Amino acid sequence: MIQAGTTVGDLAGTLEIRSEETALISELKAGSEQAFALLIAQYHQSLYSIIARSLQDPADAADVTQDVFIKVFRGIRGFHGNSSLRTWLYRIALREASNQRRWWTRHKKQDIALDAGVAGDDDSECLCLRDTLPALDVSPFDHAAQQEVRIRVEAALRKLPEPFRTVVVLREIEGFAYDEIAEILDVNIGTVKSRLTRGRSTLKKLLLDSQKHIPQQAHAQTRQLQEAVR
Repeated sequence: MIQAGTTVGDLAGTLEIRSEETALISELKAGSEQAFALLIAQYHQSLYSIIARSLQDPADAADVTQDVFIKVFRGIRGFHGNSSLRTWLYRIALREASNQRRWWTRHKKQDIALDAGVAGDDDSECLCLRDTLPALDVSPFDHAAQQEVRIRVEAALRKLPEPFRTVVVLREIEGFAYDEIAEILDVNIGTVKSRLTRGRSTLKKLLLDSQKHIPQQAHAQTRQLQEAVR
């Protein structure tokens, strides 16, 4: 269904994307290594980002991301186009991340390294809270303050209960529509909206709490984040 306000240019762009996706899927099903390399180049960073936000260890996230592409390579012939390729990939990624979390819960035998990096520190390009990202011409001081805010956002996201965090990331960071999120998570749109509302509310509170412990210069950026997650 074409939504009200859709322009001819928007429609043409959508059709072009679908045409390119159809061609890519055909090549993948034919076993094209070049097409598979293109798929990895196009989706590796975004899939790693959402997996890393679900797991404790960035190394685990890297392994799971690799497993996702292996499963995609083996299962692409079973993809019938009932959803977009992007939606299908994210569904597999979240399922594999969930499997890894369950395994971790059953096999907690090692401590998390205290010096483990914050997942997503190198993924600033994908943050959809884009008003908080530094411009290319910002001063070193402003860039440092922005980096501090981004780290605190990632920390706040990690404190969200999993169902809420996933919906917030898919909507606010990855930019999926409500119906796409419902399809990825296999829930109804009402559930998506409910989780998103609660997730946004909790995230705002976490950001507000963290604001008490950050330098005064970073308060403005934190307020922008709170506005972005409205």
